[in-house]
Amino acid sequence: MKKTILFAIVTLFTFADAIAQVEYKIITSIESIVPGGLGRSRLITANETKDFSQYTSSQSEESNKRNKSDRADIRVKSFDETKLLNFYNVGGIRFQNIAANDAIVSSKINSMISEGWELAFVTSAVESKGAKDDNAGIFITRYIFKR
Repeated sequence: MKKTILFAIVTLFTFADAIAQVEYKIITSIESIVPGGLGRSRLITANETKDFSQYTSSQSEESNKRNKSDRADIRVKSFDETKLLNFYNVGGIRFQNIAANDAIVSSKINSMISEGWELAFVTSAVESKGAKDDNAGIFITRYIFKR
């Protein structure tokens, strides 16, 4: 009898974990790689959620003629914007700025972890022409948290 009750309790908790919802949150850092310090760098956190299915449609030649969604509905109007420093200033790469950004991003990550989030994935990319006359570019990193 005791074994049956113990088995039932263990099974219940195992089943509860199996159906537990996982929530994800993405924090994005955008750091300017524009020479001369002219760019803008930010850490962006959305404060509202969106249901992707409201903005998704199946595409076909016919549906492309009729399904014109309003992009304004997709925009998130409630978000936190944390200032970061640009990688470059007038003198070139500013390593102090990179260290300052690291401190701010670390603070945000630690804050998220203290709120029960777990850093699950990090992905980054650079957008730049890479040509001699390239005077624009960003370094973007997405921090994906789950709980």
